Amino acid sequence: SLIQMVERGTSLLKKMEISVAEAEKRTGKNTVNMQETYTVYLIEIRPAESVTEGGTPAAPDTLWRRYSEFELLRTYLLVTYPYIIIPPLPEKRAEFVWHKLSADNLDPDFVERRRVGLENFLLRVASHHVLSNDKIFFLFLTEEKGWREAVLDTGFQDKVDSRLKSVSAMLRVKNPDKRFTALKQYSDELNTVVSQLLRVRARVADRLYGVYKVHGNYGRVFSEWSAIEREMGDGLQSAGHHMDTYAASIDDILEEEEHYADQLKEYLFYTDAVRSVCKKHELMQYELEMASQDLAYKKQQKEELVTGTVRVFSLKGMTSKLFGSETQEQRESRLSAIEQSIEEGVEAVMEKNTECRDFVSAAWEDIERFKEQKDKDLREALISYAIMQISMCKKGIQVWSNAKDCFNKM
Repeated sequence: SLIQMVERGTSLLKKMEISVAEAEKRTGKNTVNMQETYTVYLIEIRPAESVTEGGTPAAPDTLWRRYSEFELLRTYLLVTYPYIIIPPLPEKRAEFVWHKLSADNLDPDFVERRRVGLENFLLRVASHHVLSNDKIFFLFLTEEKGWREAVLDTGFQDKVDSRLKSVSAMLRVKNPDKRFTALKQYSDELNTVVSQLLRVRARVADRLYGVYKVHGNYGRVFSEWSAIEREMGDGLQSAGHHMDTYAASIDDILEEEEHYADQLKEYLFYTDAVRSVCKKHELMQYELEMASQDLAYKKQQKEELVTGTVRVFSLKGMTSKLFGSETQEQRESRLSAIEQSIEEGVEAVMEKNTECRDFVSAAWEDIERFKEQKDKDLREALISYAIMQISMCKKGIQVWSNAKDCFNKM
């Protein structure tokens, strides 16, 4: 069975094929009993070994999921694996759109691009050596009904809240780790660059759309002109058709281009995932520093008690001066309490130190993996984009060559 296959370790994708096969609009009552229209996505999985050469593949296991369930899965992964750069989801609302593109959530082209993005998200998680072995992720793919309860039963939400409260700690870390500080700065800068790139691309798409569509006017003029000519009529008419074809071709071109824009957007959203690992590290660093500070304070208290000198003015010191000092017995019981407390403090610092070290080594391994993936993906996306522009220009040359032939024949 699939479950046994997954138990055997290694990446999930070696064992099953995962796809988001289609999207469907549905209408139903939401939690506050209002009618709402939403989109559901069909996830298909089938064992990888089932596809034999020339044979028919086994029927896939299928289930439907809403975008909000993908969000829940991602939040669960984010909290459970704070040292991993969790792959982002495709956008909830279209951003960086040029004017012809609809920003409507239920627009078929948008839904189709989101379907591709959700499939990409599942494949990214399934190919990750740690995330792919997560039980909740597996249930997301296989259990339509019981999954939501299972993910909430993990209690991950309690961890979310306590972590978010501590975000203010970021400001007070005394010795931030230079590598993480640099990484955070890099992801901020990458975010800015990719945003600018997407903005420029949307502007270019806007202009290009206009330029192509205006060519339709050539078509109209040639067609009208052809009506008043005898010898030249056919040539002008044909040239007009080529112009019309050219004007109509831009819609498909820009729809394809949107796909490459989405690959860039994925990395725009990835920068948030990187920052969240950096924040988590800062938080642990802060906790470690607080534990060390606490321990130093306890040691100082012990020293004051043993030597009987108070380094800092304190009310306790005043009272003992005023009302005579405590008995030997009281002092010894206070000393042993402080010593006990110091022991606990030493343990706490050691524990935080280990926790911090483990986090750094796990996080850094994942960051290296991510950097390699990012370089490869962005390089491919840019090359594909350039190839697309080249093929677009070639089509333009072809249209004008055809028109030239029409004029030649006149």
